[in-house]
Amino acid sequence: MTRGVIATPHRLASEVGAQVLRDGGNAIDAAIAANAVLCVVYPHMTSVAGDLMAIVWPAGAASPVGLIGAGRSGELATIEAVRSRGHEQMPERGILTVTVPGTVEAWGRLLERFGTLGLGAVLEPAAALARDGYAITANLADSLRSAAELLGRENAAHELYPPMEAGMVLRNPDLATVLGDIGRGGISGFYRGELAAAIASAIARRDGLVTARDLAAHRSQWVDPITVRYRDVTVYELPPPTQGLAALAMIVRLNELKREELEPGAAFAAQLKRIRDACYPLRNRYITDPDFALAPVQPFLDPAHAAAGGPGIREGGDTIYICAADEHGNLVSLIQSVAFDFGSGIVAEGTGMLLQNRGTYFSLAADHVNRLEPRKRTMHTLIPAMAARDGKPWAIFGTMGGDGQPQLQSQVLVNLVDFGLEPAEAVARPRIRVQADGVRTSVEANYPQAAELARSSRSYELMPSRHHSFGHAHAILTDGTAAWRAGADPRSDGSAEFAP
Repeated sequence: MTRGVIATPHRLASEVGAQVLRDGGNAIDAAIAANAVLCVVYPHMTSVAGDLMAIVWPAGAASPVGLIGAGRSGELATIEAVRSRGHEQMPERGILTVTVPGTVEAWGRLLERFGTLGLGAVLEPAAALARDGYAITANLADSLRSAAELLGRENAAHELYPPMEAGMVLRNPDLATVLGDIGRGGISGFYRGELAAAIASAIARRDGLVTARDLAAHRSQWVDPITVRYRDVTVYELPPPTQGLAALAMIVRLNELKREELEPGAAFAAQLKRIRDACYPLRNRYITDPDFALAPVQPFLDPAHAAAGGPGIREGGDTIYICAADEHGNLVSLIQSVAFDFGSGIVAEGTGMLLQNRGTYFSLAADHVNRLEPRKRTMHTLIPAMAARDGKPWAIFGTMGGDGQPQLQSQVLVNLVDFGLEPAEAVARPRIRVQADGVRTSVEANYPQAAELARSSRSYELMPSRHHSFGHAHAILTDGTAAWRAGADPRSDGSAEFAP
C-alpha cells in the first residue's frame, strides 16, 4: 500500500516528506517537514522568516479550506517614513521592505488543525541538515554568484552565503538552533520570546519599521477559497490579499477559447498576452489587504471585462511550491517564499534566517489601493491551487514565479485539462511568460515556433529551455484514495516521491 506522495523543488525535501509519510505522518505533516528542509537548502527561494499560503482538502470533507499566512507591515510603516529616508518608491531590498514573518505561525496552525505529528518531529530533519550541512546544487551556486553584491552589503549575510561552487557543503548552525527551539517550544517563542527579540533587535539596529509588538500581534487567517469553472473542473484559489483573483480571471477567459486555440505556439502566445493584459490591471487596481479595502469580484470573473493600465508590479519573485497527498485522502497545496531571491538580503544575527522583502510590493502613492500603511498585508503573489471534478478532489498544482504565477499556473491547468497530459508532462512542457513591464514576452527556446516568435517582434525574448524564470511547477492528480499520479518540474532540483 502506498502511504502518500509529495512533489517539491529539491530532492532532499521530497525525500524527507516521503519519509514522514512512511513513518505514519499525513500529507500536512510531510509538506511542512519538506517546507522546513527547503528553508535550509533553498535559501535563494525561501526562508523560515518568509510567508506561507496553503489550501488543504481534509479527508472526507466536501470542500477545501485556505490558510493565509501573510505577515503585515510594521506599526512604523508609513509612506512618510519611507520617503523621509530618501525613497520615491518602495525600495526592492533592505530593511524598509521587511514585513512580519508569517511562516512559523502558519506551520503551527496547519499542524494544530490537520497534522498528526508535533513541530519537533517535522522540523528535526531540516534542523539536522542545517547543522550537518548539505551539498549545494548548481542552481543555488548560480544564485549565490549573481546575488554576491546584495549579500555582500551585510556581514551576517555574506558570512553565511558567500559565493560557492556546486557540490560544496553549506552549514547553518544558527538556523539549526532556531528550528530546534521552535520544535521544542512551539510558535510562541518565535513571535513573543527570545527569537522574537532577536528579530526585532536586528530590525531596530537597521532603523526598520517592524517592532516586537508587530511580531507579537501576528496571526494567520483561515479563509474559504474562491472558485470558477474551467471546462468540467472547479478551480480553487485563495482570495485577497493574494492574486488568486487574477489567476481565476485568466482561467475564465481561457475557458472562452477552443481547444485548438490553446495549442502552444505563436497564436496562443498572442492570446495569453491579450488575456494577461485584460487581467493584471484589475489586480493592480483592486487587490490589497481586505481589512483595508475589498476587491470587487465581478470584473475579474466577467470574461467580457477588459481593464487598462500600466504594469504597477515588481519583477522578481523566488518561491517554493509543494503538493502532497496521503492514503487517508488528505491533500495539501502549499507555497512559501522569502519574496525576491534571498529576500531583503538581511540575516537577523544569531538566527541564520534571511528576512523577507515582501514589503517591496507596497506603493508609496497615497491614492493607490495597495499603498503602504501600518500593519497591512500587501498584495501577495503566493497562490497555491487545487481543482475538483464531479465534486471530488482531482488536482493539486502550483508554481513559483512571483508576479507570473497566474500565467504559469494557467498553462499547467490547460495541459492537465485540455490536453490530458500526465502531471510530469504537464509541468515539463515549455512555457511562455509576459514580463512585468507588460511589453516583453519571454519564450523558452524549445517552445513551439519560438524562433519564429523571436524573429517576428522584438517584444519576444528567447530564453534557455527549462529556465527557472518559467517557474518550478509541480502537480498531483488523484484517482481516488491512495491512487495518484505526480510530477515535479525539471526546471528545479526536485522530484515527486511516492511513499510505499
